[in-house]
Amino acid sequence: MAEPWKSDLWFTSPWNFLPEVTKGFSFPKQVKIHDTTLRDGEQQAGVVFTKDDKIRIASMLDEAGVHRIEAGMPAVSWADAEAIKTIAEMGLKAEVFTFARCIVDDVKRASEAGVKGIILEVPSSQHLIQKAYKWPLERAIDSTIKATLQAKAEGLYTTFFPIDASRAEMTWYLDLIERIAREGHMDALALVDTMGVLTPQAVQYFVKRTKERIKKPLETHFHMDYGLGVANTIVAMLNGVETVHTTITGIGERAGNVPMEDLVLSLQTLYGVDTGIESAKLYPLSKLVRELADHPIPPNRHIVGDHLFDIESGIPAMFYKNLMEQGPDQLTEMFPYQPRLVGQNPPRILLGKGSGMDSVGIWLDRIGVKATNEEMQELLLQVKNRSLEKKGMLDEYEFRKIAEAVVSKRPAGDPKRAKS
Repeated sequence: MAEPWKSDLWFTSPWNFLPEVTKGFSFPKQVKIHDTTLRDGEQQAGVVFTKDDKIRIASMLDEAGVHRIEAGMPAVSWADAEAIKTIAEMGLKAEVFTFARCIVDDVKRASEAGVKGIILEVPSSQHLIQKAYKWPLERAIDSTIKATLQAKAEGLYTTFFPIDASRAEMTWYLDLIERIAREGHMDALALVDTMGVLTPQAVQYFVKRTKERIKKPLETHFHMDYGLGVANTIVAMLNGVETVHTTITGIGERAGNVPMEDLVLSLQTLYGVDTGIESAKLYPLSKLVRELADHPIPPNRHIVGDHLFDIESGIPAMFYKNLMEQGPDQLTEMFPYQPRLVGQNPPRILLGKGSGMDSVGIWLDRIGVKATNEEMQELLLQVKNRSLEKKGMLDEYEFRKIAEAVVSKRPAGDPKRAKS
């Protein structure tokens, strides 16, 4: 693309692609999205997915082009085990993974589910082992080694998942991972920020120090407790990390996981990196997951908010009117990306306290009523007053009543008098 910051579908900043900005970037040749909506996403308090829910979500994730689906944790319940097995047998293009504790029986259950890979929980810090697990260190190490060897025996691709790695002492942590990998089995290592406490600068350090010691593919699993998970994931990718863990709309433990929508769209439009995900599926996917999870989000949430592209204010309504006269492809002059890029609905002009004359004109055209400039000014005043009274937007019925009342004040014989 000659101008990666500008296309028919988006218009971002050319500064993002300046040589002095992109110097040193080392994105992987292929990006893999590992979605854990069905496991970590369901760990959000109050979220429950049935077997049918999981199958619907997995099917849509696969249609969107997600590379790996973490279908759940068999040890949670018999229903989860059945759902994982069914998803693994669906013939999806995506690889199906599962999650397990560092317990041999958990690994056996994962194998029985027929998945390709396993995300295997690994203890990662002295304080976590002593205070959370309440295990002697050697027990934790021994249990993990046995579990990873069982995973190897079962033929499972094994990703180490060191819980709370970001709060461990680095050298002690890497020594531990090396020992478990040496005496057990590891195909890949996830850089795990369980509590979402890393800064982007610390992520760069995390990747660098890990690469010095661990010669295996790296993955990321970051949380959003400080809202930095997306930025941290991108920093890790800039340093060569290939596989990144996400959930739909960021559902997950506490503040949630890295939202797939945010990551995919940022990579595509801000960095020129194609993840292979069909971006037009992002909004429909979010709608499905939110419905099944009973998970409300702010209506103006970026990318997937149900009212993200609604317009009330007068100046943006004027922009919209003028741009649409030149063609809908011009909308990137007022939006960073076209709604259709993420599967969103087209913009809507709403009527409220912040509306202007152009908004009134658009709505008059919609209901087929003509008005003079003076009448439009009266209409606008009444729209604002009504919006203040109800503390909200006007619907078509309310606007029609106001418009007909204002127009009906004309003398009966006035040729300018209009009817709907």
